Amino acid sequence: MSEHENSLGQPIGFPIGDWRACSPPTRLAMEGSYCRVEPLTAGTHAGDLYSAYGQDTEGRVWTYLPYGPFDRFEDYQACVEAQSVSDDPLFYAIVDCKTEKAVGVASYLRIDPGVGVIEVGHINYSPLLQRKRAGTEAMYLMMRRVFDELGYRRYEWKCDALNDGSRRAAIRLGFVFEGIFRQATMYKGRNRDTAWYAVIDKEWPMLKIAFEGWLDSANFTAQGRQRKSLTQLVSKASETMR
Repeated sequence: MSEHENSLGQPIGFPIGDWRACSPPTRLAMEGSYCRVEPLTAGTHAGDLYSAYGQDTEGRVWTYLPYGPFDRFEDYQACVEAQSVSDDPLFYAIVDCKTEKAVGVASYLRIDPGVGVIEVGHINYSPLLQRKRAGTEAMYLMMRRVFDELGYRRYEWKCDALNDGSRRAAIRLGFVFEGIFRQATMYKGRNRDTAWYAVIDKEWPMLKIAFEGWLDSANFTAQGRQRKSLTQLVSKASETMR
């Protein structure tokens, strides 16, 4: 009988040992060098976020979200008020440390502490956060909390299969593509096929090294250009795990 077979010779999953159920994520802020990820509140963040999203004059940031765009601030404020009191999804604002203004949003959702699975989603980066170090750091901070602080086994990323930007971002951040769920849901009156990605706990230690290597100020020239891309560092980490 092999290690992963039962007494009948049937293949079974590997034993999980003394792993115990996780705690749900809290509303404590996550501090970084370039950004702070803090609980979303309408009074503190709605105005800055509405202004930041307004930099996207075509409204592209809302295409693959089930809500928005918002023509009136009052409507967006009401949306943020509803999001701020939700526990699942649990919404955070991403605040630029230089300006102290909120420039994006992300959340934990589909939280299942009993089996150690959690998803990151509702990610909405304004033009003031896109392609910035703070945007990558925010994802690192959220992943670090999930694995290092809370002990989850699996961290998921799901998006519309047609959302090329989100799919590229998932791969860049070290998520592994797991397949497409056809006709998984509907939103804004249209079908959504959902692309699934995930990072699992055994992959995190090497990904953490990749993130921290990329975020290190020594990885950037005086002009702000990266010396090594996160894709390169994640690829190297993946090779190490093989």
